[in-house]
Amino acid sequence: MALYFIPLATIVLFLVNQFTNSLCIQKEIPEEKQPKVFRTINVLITILLISSYIEVLFA
Repeated sequence: MALYFIPLATIVLFLVNQFTNSLCIQKEIPEEKQPKVFRTINVLITILLISSYIEVLFA
């Protein structure tokens, strides 16, 4: 299962970062606030992916 989940999680994280970049550009978020936005979203998505992996692993 990890053979499928880890590459998929990497792709999801990459796409979310692209969407976050688009959001920062569209909403004109200042450069000094962008790292905090990226960090927050990446931490939340990582928690979501880890919890999903654990759920799939033990279900």
